[in-house]
Amino acid sequence: MFSALQIRDFRVLWLGTLTSFVAFFMAMIVQSVVAFEIAGNNSAVGTVVFAQGFGMATLGPIGGAFADRWPKRRVVAIGQVTAVAVFLALAALVYTETITIFLLALGAFLLGVTLAFLGPARQGLVVDLVPAERRGNAMVINTVANTGSRVFGPAVAGVLLAWEGSGAVGAYLVMALFYAISAASLLLLPPSTVRHDARSRPVYADVMEGFGYVWGHRRLRLLVFFFAVVIFSGFPHVSILPGLVENVFARGAAEVSELFLVSAAGALSASLWVVRFGDSTRAHFVYASMAALFGASLLGVAWAPSYGWVLVGMFWVGVGSGGFQSLNAAVIARETEPVFIGRVMSLALLAFAGFGLMALPYGVLADAIGERSTLAVMGSVVTLFTVYFSVQLAREGAIRVPRGRQS
Repeated sequence: MFSALQIRDFRVLWLGTLTSFVAFFMAMIVQSVVAFEIAGNNSAVGTVVFAQGFGMATLGPIGGAFADRWPKRRVVAIGQVTAVAVFLALAALVYTETITIFLLALGAFLLGVTLAFLGPARQGLVVDLVPAERRGNAMVINTVANTGSRVFGPAVAGVLLAWEGSGAVGAYLVMALFYAISAASLLLLPPSTVRHDARSRPVYADVMEGFGYVWGHRRLRLLVFFFAVVIFSGFPHVSILPGLVENVFARGAAEVSELFLVSAAGALSASLWVVRFGDSTRAHFVYASMAALFGASLLGVAWAPSYGWVLVGMFWVGVGSGGFQSLNAAVIARETEPVFIGRVMSLALLAFAGFGLMALPYGVLADAIGERSTLAVMGSVVTLFTVYFSVQLAREGAIRVPRGRQS
């Protein structure tokens, strides 16, 4: 299940990835809670998440092109150092009580820009460091760092937010420290290789070639669009949770960390289970099944009769979303030539930009019709898109319902 971890350089990269992802998932909670406490509505939370998504969308394809034409280790290091600076600035603003929604959104935008370069370059490093026969396994293991961080990030954020000696200021400082540690770990990796003709033409030409490559491969195109629309439609549920906790269940917005933690536990469980499918012929079937579970679980959370049932529903939301996200890199990498990996991954990661952009209209919708109804809309849309893309992938021969045991 974890054969790629036998490779020393991949282990170093994986540990650095884990550290940075912990900070990333801490930020999701801290930014949302700070925004809700400043303004007291879902629209403010949506505005901050929207700003991060806008930053990712603005430079996402360019970030992928740079991952294929510049040393990937250097790109990751610059992005992480930039994130450190942003977190330190936000800590100072909160400490001096000069933080506003605009400044919080500006910081989120800058983080989104760094993520546009970090994500494709880090995925590209996996391809550089791991031989082809272990690539699918490595991609899924790399995502385990993501889903594992969904457990540790909310837990650490919740403790720091609740601790009177820390609060949001301490949380921002810890996030900056984690990113700094991750950046330092890159010094243990060999220099990145770059194709010989990487800078022989303009960046925009590489960007357009990446779009053309994905569009010209129907199965790859379906996978990228499938991932994107599920993320667009369902992942903004995280921006609705602070309002759900406070407005529906009369609890403090900071307690939203409980929901994130339960969801993260489900995501980690799923990611560990789907590792075995990274290089399997069953990968696409499991991938689609996880998306279906995600949509159904959002519907369950929407109509949960009590906070306890919301916690149960959020566990299965985590299972579905975590399993789906974990297999995404593996199924896409299997369809992609290594020379295009950075640009293709950047297009897949644009889905998270879309998730951020959709947070604002979903926040406005939640203020208009309520958090429960908004979650029901999300779950319904995810389910419908999952059915559509599953049928299309089945026609391409990508999804086959397993019959009996299969090696």
